[in-house]
Amino acid sequence: MRRVEMPSPNQDSRNPEGRGGAGVDMLVLHYTGMPTARAALERLCDPAAKVSAHYTLDEDGTVYVHVPEARRAWHAGVSYWAGATDINARSIGIEIVNPGHAFGYRAFPLEQVAALITLCHGILLRHPIPSARVLGHSDVAPARKEDPGELFPWERLAKAGIGLWPEAIASDMENDLGPDALARYGYDPQAPRDKAITAFQRHFRPGGLTGVWDGECAGLLASLLQKAGC
Repeated sequence: MRRVEMPSPNQDSRNPEGRGGAGVDMLVLHYTGMPTARAALERLCDPAAKVSAHYTLDEDGTVYVHVPEARRAWHAGVSYWAGATDINARSIGIEIVNPGHAFGYRAFPLEQVAALITLCHGILLRHPIPSARVLGHSDVAPARKEDPGELFPWERLAKAGIGLWPEAIASDMENDLGPDALARYGYDPQAPRDKAITAFQRHFRPGGLTGVWDGECAGLLASLLQKAGC
């Protein structure tokens, strides 16, 4: 895995006022959503853009290092997970090169995914990040974001020990575990319901992005809650 140092000025202290914080307990994965890798790298290092990530992962597996893990990168924006709103302060952010839905969304190359698994394994060794807190940008910002999207190989990552993947539980719990129960797992209870459901489906049921809650969703959520100990 080739690493290239490309520092971004868009960073600051995780605890700018010197207060104790939660530490790094989240890993947030994005796609770049720009026509080229070069355009994305330039934006992430442009002080006028005021955005960054700790890493960018190119399609050939090259890792660009922008912000030290001890520092806060500016990748999540307005976001929420399990009561936390300053996601940047407690997370590592990885931008994965892909043009995204606006510019020709496509599958993530095998070489890129293999490099991502290696990168994530290193991060998880350095930080106590629970599996249930390996998330996509759309999970923490469902009203605004779609990335890394329904083509992202979440199941493969989970099999490699990165994140969770639910069992396919046949469930009659649709009434007991309705969409409001997504907040038990971590989703923003104030997000538009259809957006939160779609974000959940992008991550855990990518073959059916209906935005409508059903028994299959309830079963998948039940599995995740059990695995996460929620």
